[in-house]
Amino acid sequence: MENAVSVKNLCKDYDGFSLDVSFDLPKGSIMGFIGENGAGKTTTIKAILGLIKINSGEVEIFGKKLSEDEKEIKEKIGVVFDECCLHDNLTPSDFIKIFAGIYKNFDKDLYEKYLNDFKLPKDKKIKIFSQGMKMKLSIASALSHKPELLILDEPTSGLDPVVREEILDIFLDFIQDENHSILISSHITSDLDKIADYLTFIHDGKIVLSDSKDEIIENMGILKCSPDELNKFKAYAVSYRTNQFGCEILVKNKSGLLEKFPNSIIDSANTESIMVMLSRGDKL
Repeated sequence: MENAVSVKNLCKDYDGFSLDVSFDLPKGSIMGFIGENGAGKTTTIKAILGLIKINSGEVEIFGKKLSEDEKEIKEKIGVVFDECCLHDNLTPSDFIKIFAGIYKNFDKDLYEKYLNDFKLPKDKKIKIFSQGMKMKLSIASALSHKPELLILDEPTSGLDPVVREEILDIFLDFIQDENHSILISSHITSDLDKIADYLTFIHDGKIVLSDSKDEIIENMGILKCSPDELNKFKAYAVSYRTNQFGCEILVKNKSGLLEKFPNSIIDSANTESIMVMLSRGDKL
């Protein structure tokens, strides 16, 4: 399978924190990139984009090394961060000349179409825009040079459900031809449940799980048991948590577990419950 992004042993050291990650984003798909605050999501994204200097490792985008073909690669990437990076005292119309000077494939008509679709005023200063309007403008800007890859850092954070749904529909439309791909970091796991094809979980600077979302959801579950039964399920346990009612274990291969222990109670797991168990659970 061809990859849109391949991150190989990417390492970045800070005082008190070390990032060491590897994962692949298959072409034509959406990958949700999730983890708790401080896990290393934004650092990884900045490293993929070449915005920070890494200690070692390699990033390949469209099969080319970022370190060798950065200018050509960045022409094909649209980027959206959770904070609008466009100057508050300019208007959406002001950016037409700016974007045309940055991207050789900038499409003025497409940009204006997105402005109209999003009902964004072309000649009002960005400083009066709501957070939702600023995010829509950032997305219009990212899409207007016809990128093949979108890299998004918390693009729906703080937006109301209606605006979020509208933006998620845009992302789904973007990948319909199977030649476009999205890497999206988000704390809103319900959004990823709707649109993600793959999930990559990062914890404390390390990738703890990266696979097809359907495979993860089908394979994993939350098993409830007493503390005395913990060791019985050790071969299937990924992590566990104890509470006043007993233990919850995030298990893998739940069909195999049920075959061996048919009386076990296993609840379905979703993206949020898996992230919580991976981030806050203990290892057996």
